[in-house]
Amino acid sequence: MKNHHPIEISPPDISSLKSGNTGVDYVHVLDSGKPGSNVMVQALTHGNEFCGAIALDFLFKNGIKPIQGKLTLAFANVAAFARFDFDDPDRSRYIDEDYNRVWGDDALFGSRDSAELRRARQLQPFVDAADYLLDLHSMHEPCRPIMVCAVNGKGGDKGAAFSRRIGVPGDLLIDTGHPAGLRMIERGGFADPENPRTAVLIECGQHWEKGAADVAVDTLFRFLAATGAVNASICKSHTRLPAPAVQRVVRVTEPVVAKSMNLKFPYLFKGLEVIPRAGTVVATDGETVWKTPYDDCVLVMPSLAHVKPGTTVLRLGRYD
Repeated sequence: MKNHHPIEISPPDISSLKSGNTGVDYVHVLDSGKPGSNVMVQALTHGNEFCGAIALDFLFKNGIKPIQGKLTLAFANVAAFARFDFDDPDRSRYIDEDYNRVWGDDALFGSRDSAELRRARQLQPFVDAADYLLDLHSMHEPCRPIMVCAVNGKGGDKGAAFSRRIGVPGDLLIDTGHPAGLRMIERGGFADPENPRTAVLIECGQHWEKGAADVAVDTLFRFLAATGAVNASICKSHTRLPAPAVQRVVRVTEPVVAKSMNLKFPYLFKGLEVIPRAGTVVATDGETVWKTPYDDCVLVMPSLAHVKPGTTVLRLGRYD
């Protein structure tokens, strides 16, 4: 048994949702029969992050249907999710590799094989058909919710603008991407600032805290209202949390990427902690030392839970 944060929510039973209407397991397309946007929501990008699956399950149980366009609902890494273990919950993050690092054409259409690549190849046509996409995630360490709005100069600002239409959460992140591979929200037209197609990723809180499920449901219905996919009054009736008074953009300037398994923090940082002084040491990895590059540096999603060479363990940013 490993140490882990308390598990306050249980993984939902989604077995009844395996057979959809698309020919791909756990993918459903609800067609209103009327003109409109193709809107997609994905849960279980990582199998141990199931607050999004709770939100989609809630949507199905309440019989929510689109009033225009199409609504695509997908449970992604169901193979990893199926092996969730309350004693070792992080084991279900993925089977072979991170599903959210394989969305470049070189990986998707290349010769390499893995469980996650096979699943991504099944979902790629649905992702590429989406006009708006919401990817529901959570974080290993406790932190208030963060909306990841893609990369600076590559869809990040349009993602932030769309997040303001959604109205949540208070912190909107524009970052530098992942050196390990392309995320889904930065694939194709999503990354083109001139293309109206927009994707965002919500980090709902710590993986297994009860509040993460509430954030996932609340964000889901606010997203559906913002896209016009679902009746606004129905969406409003299912929101669970007050909207923040202010939404602020955190713009990442550099990631802290592990070079070895020996990367260390000077102490256990809190998510979105602000370090007042430039030049403060925030990580060491052998002879490599990372320091805050400016005053009031924001530490975004610090975690050593999955540290290995090439893994981003911390992002350094500042509020616009």
